[in-house]
Amino acid sequence: MISDEELKERVALLKRFKLLLEQQRAKFQEYLTVLEKQQDSITTENPEKLIAHTELEQQVVKSIANLQKVIVPMSRMYKNPSLADRAEDKEEIAKIQNDLNDLQSKVLEQNKINRDLLRVHITQIKTQIQNFKNPYRNNRSVYAQVHEQKIATMVQVEA
Repeated sequence: MISDEELKERVALLKRFKLLLEQQRAKFQEYLTVLEKQQDSITTENPEKLIAHTELEQQVVKSIANLQKVIVPMSRMYKNPSLADRAEDKEEIAKIQNDLNDLQSKVLEQNKINRDLLRVHITQIKTQIQNFKNPYRNNRSVYAQVHEQKIATMVQVEA
């Protein structure tokens, strides 16, 4: 039999674990949204938006990593048989974890799509650069022309 204090601690731990999982799910949803908008920026060839989405993506990934640092030990504690005995909590946490797994799969797929689009875009840019013809390549610069006029080489100074 467990004491009331221990029961309260377990309930608090369970609530915190569910809250962290929900926060992580929200962050993954935010990450997926950023990746989808990043795809639009890639296809419309908008470098400013692409940079902004990349910076936002880095912040979201960092936030997910920080949440993961807390969730991993909490999940170990949750798997303790005495904490995971309430069926309704098990179902709720299982649903959140399934949502998380689905979101992670979608994020990975969207990330792959974006990488492929960027790869194609970079190849196109390289081709454009290689095909670029400098119209001034064989022309001599106006400033580099040697004039036929005679130029003084000596200066006489009188006082």
